[in-house]
Amino acid sequence: MNKIVSRDAPLSELTLRKYEKPYNLGRRGLVKKLCLSTGLLQPGDSRDIIVDVLFVLLEHKGKKKELSSEEITKMVINNRKKHRLLMSGIASSNIRRQVKRLRDLFLVEKVKNKYRITEFSNISETFEEKLEQFLLPSIVLRVKEYFSAIDEEFSKKKK
Repeated sequence: MNKIVSRDAPLSELTLRKYEKPYNLGRRGLVKKLCLSTGLLQPGDSRDIIVDVLFVLLEHKGKKKELSSEEITKMVINNRKKHRLLMSGIASSNIRRQVKRLRDLFLVEKVKNKYRITEFSNISETFEEKLEQFLLPSIVLRVKEYFSAIDEEFSKKKK
């Protein structure tokens, strides 16, 4: 007998982790900790291509340069060579998937098939405006609704 299993897909998702204060880290180290802190990278995950994708986009923010996915891929490869990192995850399809993950967190936006850090602004401002003030409160509110519904349901007497 085949069982149908429903898959609960979240409407939105946000992972936040607290690490030590950001000191004595190079640029790539800072970007990696940010990726870990926001759930873009899992602790202990060796597949850290997302770090290089965000790194490359951040480097071009000051120049106000939008990058195509092909340009991002080339720069990511060069960045990984420079830091003597494994070349796993550098397929252009994976780079595009990582850019999409950054777009889902509102850190990156697409403008005419090119990508940039959102409005070339500071990502701390984007975090405050898009995640802290918009996404996080809506997630917390919905989680509270589940807590309240559980309190109500489990306060009822068993029939």
